[in-house]
Amino acid sequence: MAETPDPDDLLSLEEQIAAYQREFQDLDPQVEQVVSALSRLTRRMNVAYGRQSATLGISNSEWEVLKVLVLSGAPYRLGPGDLAKRLGLTPAAMTHRIDRMVNEGLVTRERDADNRVRVIVELTPDGREKWVEAMRQATVFEADLLQDLSSEERGALGEMLTRVLRRVEEAQPDAEGRLSGLG
Repeated sequence: MAETPDPDDLLSLEEQIAAYQREFQDLDPQVEQVVSALSRLTRRMNVAYGRQSATLGISNSEWEVLKVLVLSGAPYRLGPGDLAKRLGLTPAAMTHRIDRMVNEGLVTRERDADNRVRVIVELTPDGREKWVEAMRQATVFEADLLQDLSSEERGALGEMLTRVLRRVEEAQPDAEGRLSGLG
């Protein structure tokens, strides 16, 4: 099944900004160029990451669970409620996702030996292997994506985008994706 094109992608970025300016004269073309380019880049990156995950036999949503478990640190274990909270999911949606991942051998779900009421979800060796391979593929893709920028330009871009992200976090403190610990 072919993907439905995004309406923004039917025009070049320059054509889109010109059309917006024609219809909305108060538009700042520099701001619109940055925001529209980031939006288009994010969509394309998500498609690329989805394709990479598919080659590993996992979905983007499964990748997100693997990532949260790895980021929690060894022994890569969390309760389903913690996973749901970190991923912004309902408990029911998290249970469904965990069920799939247990069946695929990516995680285990066991009762906590110290608290039989509590359930623990743990990354399996196969789940960790999938995560490592996804990271390998992403590293190659991301290096290719930024190949036209010098090391200094990549550093400056990273710092600028981090500043913008911090402003969004301050304006929307309930939004996901916090930058805690980045400096």
